[in-house]
Amino acid sequence: MPNIDIEQLELAAARLKAIAHPMRIALIGLLQDNEKLNVTEIYTKLHIEQATASHHLNILKNNGILNCKREGKMIFYSLKTNTLTKMLECINKCNNE
Repeated sequence: MPNIDIEQLELAAARLKAIAHPMRIALIGLLQDNEKLNVTEIYTKLHIEQATASHHLNILKNNGILNCKREGKMIFYSLKTNTLTKMLECINKCNNE
C-alpha cells in the first residue's frame, strides 16, 4: 500500500475546491489560450464585472493556481502549471463520452 501524504491530499483538495466554479474554470480556460492577461483583459473577454474577475483571480492565486506579475501599473496573470489544463481536458473528454 502506498504512503499517503495527508498534507498533499489537503493541498490537492483545496486546489480542486478552488477551481470547482464555472467562472474559475472559464478563467483557467482563458489563461490556457493566452500566455498572460491583465484583469481588464480578463473581465472584458469574459463579459463580467471587474470586481467579480478580481475575486475569482484572488481565489485562484491564493490556492497556488495562478502566477501574478506586476509590470508597471499592470498586474498580469498566468497559469502556474499545465496540470490544471490537463485536468480540464480530461473533464471535457469525460463529458463528451
